[in-house]
Amino acid sequence: MTGADHTSGALDLATVLREFRRRAGLGGLEAARRAGVSQSKISKLENGLLRASPEDVRSLCDVYGVSADERENLVGLASDLKSSSRLSRVVMTRGAARLQHHIGQLESKATLLRSYQPAMVPGLLQTRAYASLVFGAGLADEERDAAVDARSSRSSALDDETKEFRLVLTEGALRWQAGNPQVMVDQLDAIITASRRPNLRLGVIPWTTPVEVFCTHAFHIYDSAAVLIGTEIASAILDSSGDVTVYDELFDRLDHVSSTGDDARRELLRIRSDYQLLGR
Repeated sequence: MTGADHTSGALDLATVLREFRRRAGLGGLEAARRAGVSQSKISKLENGLLRASPEDVRSLCDVYGVSADERENLVGLASDLKSSSRLSRVVMTRGAARLQHHIGQLESKATLLRSYQPAMVPGLLQTRAYASLVFGAGLADEERDAAVDARSSRSSALDDETKEFRLVLTEGALRWQAGNPQVMVDQLDAIITASRRPNLRLGVIPWTTPVEVFCTHAFHIYDSAAVLIGTEIASAILDSSGDVTVYDELFDRLDHVSSTGDDARRELLRIRSDYQLLGR
């Protein structure tokens, strides 16, 4: 099964499970109760944020009263998807604005978003001036502006207090001066303001903190269903359970060594002060 076929199959399975539930006349909450799982899991299975295992399919088919033939076909599809999980990745190599819209869709569906950045400010926290510099190299003005608009629109997700955001970045990411000192002062002000949101937990790893965990690339986890990893030429979405577990554990280790709350804001103010002095 190719990567494209794999993604299509996963979406087909999610759609069929949703239709079977509706055909049985059950709401998500009642279906979850009968299957002995959470309503959140039913929602994630039906929206493709969590891949249904063969065991999940068997259990739900029992609840929905699915015929033996239909059950066999669905269990077979789930088994095929499971066996080809290592191919379960969607790679997007073109279109900065399109990628930002795609990421925005992932963010809109997830209730827990975790992000680690070692080299730049996380996209959700970037000011327009900072984002323009990030997208400026190698893009035509029109494409750059479209990408900045798309990234800026993603920040509205922070207003949704039903979502939880946990963002970790290194001091090195903030010491990489974008444009000029004033851009960085304004950017740090924006981060400090965002850090006070009740649904956002910001972690900063100061250069003075001894660490025994090393991760040189950024990654973003949507619930525990998918991980987004970006490079200079491509962005990949990993959704196999094994891959996601690796990044779940890695994020926890990075989060553990970060400064949070007032401690994080003190670090941010220290860095901001250095940029103010640099700009004089």
